[in-house]
Amino acid sequence: MGGRGVGAGSVAVLVVLVLVLLLGGRMDPGDDGGDGGAGPSGGRSRAEVERVVDGDTIEVDLDGHEEDVRYIGIDTPESVKPDSPVECFGPEASERNHELVDGRSVELVFDRERRDVYGRLLAYVYVGDDLVNAELLRGGYARTLEIEPNTAHAEQFSSIESEAAEAGRGLWSAC
Repeated sequence: MGGRGVGAGSVAVLVVLVLVLLLGGRMDPGDDGGDGGAGPSGGRSRAEVERVVDGDTIEVDLDGHEEDVRYIGIDTPESVKPDSPVECFGPEASERNHELVDGRSVELVFDRERRDVYGRLLAYVYVGDDLVNAELLRGGYARTLEIEPNTAHAEQFSSIESEAAEAGRGLWSAC
């Protein structure tokens, strides 16, 4: 009798393991069980921009909660980082970001990881149909910053950056 029970239990464990392995490939890779992370196909939220922090970071009202949002895939020169000098074209990048998003309603589109190590939301930021991350690259206000696994737009961003550099836009001619 005892051997039969152990065998049935072993089969049950094996079935559960097989199901976990089979379903694991279908689960949302951004869902870490934490804050409702979303993969590139469905993680979207509307938010109101409360403040522009710098060229690649904004503060938004998201469902009544204040959140800092760091733009995915780009890096602008520093303009407000504590204990760091203001970098060439940092103030211009911050001002351009201000022009694009301040006080506006934006759509945040999430990639595979929803937050960075500082707790900021990581997003592609849209104003209407315009992808702000790409606009900052196009004008030469930013460089690409590819950090796995959030690379859904990496090829597009690299191409835009190359065009801006070749045309000598923004920081590509000023710095």
